[in-house]
Amino acid sequence: MTERNPVIVTAPGDREIVVERVFDAPRRAVFAAYTQPELLRRWFGPHGYTLTECVIDLTVGGHWRYVVRGDDDGSEMILQGYYREVDPPSLLVTTQVFGDVYIADNASLASARFDEHDSRTTLTITVRYATGEERDQMAASGMAEGMGQGYERLDDLLAAG
Repeated sequence: MTERNPVIVTAPGDREIVVERVFDAPRRAVFAAYTQPELLRRWFGPHGYTLTECVIDLTVGGHWRYVVRGDDDGSEMILQGYYREVDPPSLLVTTQVFGDVYIADNASLASARFDEHDSRTTLTITVRYATGEERDQMAASGMAEGMGQGYERLDDLLAAG
């Protein structure tokens, strides 16, 4: 499904990355897959990784935390933040940091917009990083490929209903 619904990544400013992806499902289903831990555990992360911890307090000011573990080597990636805006099923705005310690000065600001047309959802994620260097590191990290693999898993989950 990647060819039909590719991940499109752009860098419109010196600190932003925009990721866009279309899903063949209504936005309520895509929003639910992004906000319900039992669904997130089934798709989040690239191939060969498992979401081992998923905590979501889906309220403004609520904390969220994901721990993704490599199936082969046990390596872990921690991602966490706080919800700034929650408008189901159309918008999530969060802060986010990588790592076990949350430092507000290092937090990125991420918005996820879910737009539906003809029962298909366009997900647009815009991340504004604390620095241009952090944005450049993230862009070079293989982020788009990893997100694309997770989105393929999400396609399968959405198709299964």
